[in-house]
Amino acid sequence: MSDLVVSLPAEGLREAIGEVPDVEFVEWDLAGDAPRSSIDIVVPPYWGGNRQLAALAAVNARLVQWQSIGYNGAEKYLPAGVPLANAATVHEASTAELALGLALAAQRGIPDFVRAGDAHRWELRSYPSIADRRVLLVGYGGVSKAIEARLAGFETHITRIARTAREEQNLAGETVAVRGFAELAEALAEAEVVMIAVPLTAETRGMFGAAELAALPDGALLVNVARGPVVDTDALVAELQAGRIRAALDVTDPEPLPADHPLWDCPNTLISPHVGGDSTAMLPRMAALIRRQIGRLQAGERPENLVIGDWA
Repeated sequence: MSDLVVSLPAEGLREAIGEVPDVEFVEWDLAGDAPRSSIDIVVPPYWGGNRQLAALAAVNARLVQWQSIGYNGAEKYLPAGVPLANAATVHEASTAELALGLALAAQRGIPDFVRAGDAHRWELRSYPSIADRRVLLVGYGGVSKAIEARLAGFETHITRIARTAREEQNLAGETVAVRGFAELAEALAEAEVVMIAVPLTAETRGMFGAAELAALPDGALLVNVARGPVVDTDALVAELQAGRIRAALDVTDPEPLPADHPLWDCPNTLISPHVGGDSTAMLPRMAALIRRQIGRLQAGERPENLVIGDWA
């Protein structure tokens, strides 16, 4: 049996994966010539976007292992017939941590305290809690389930909404009710904190427009760890400039956010630069996923997380 050929970018993955029998690892960042004409698993660089996938036209690739959960736009550049697996299991914990961190910081006034501290000012103010708040999780995939698990000790009232209404198990093994997107306006009107963690699709692009944002109660907090285009930026800026709602955003549209964009100067707005999944947890979890994918191919099994293409 010949060795599997796995290409990795120069991001520390090779060392993190360790020794794997019957595997030849080659370095390739998709920017130069391919090191082999046939590669069993291609792992593109984490940063670089979808355009880099066009380089796969020069090789016979059995599987592309993407390093992000989101893969919107990948099909535009991925050669026809090449299967792609996303990085489910890698980023959920870190993204949920940041979502909760953004919500806590925004609720408890941390940005204001930091600014006051920089100016050596003691500013005693009261801010809203997370406890007792009505939290709406928009999307109920791995990230939202991880957010829910981390909210378990914060004494919140959680509502879940996703594309289809259903009952589903959460990470604690409890069966919970999930409402459908048809009820979004009603759910928003009841929410005090909204956490968005949906994939970017034709259905979710612009999902939070002027009407949806207007449905939120005064003072509501919108947390977006999904993708920027899920929210209509102009509509959000209008609501924020009016001081009616608040926002904590790890993603924006456009992205990166230009220095002169009005979103930077909106009141009650906290922005992080799309770092939800980019923590110390990523490298070992990504390495573990690649090891599992190698094991599945060696055993003649279907890879995990196939989101584009099929597996013969």
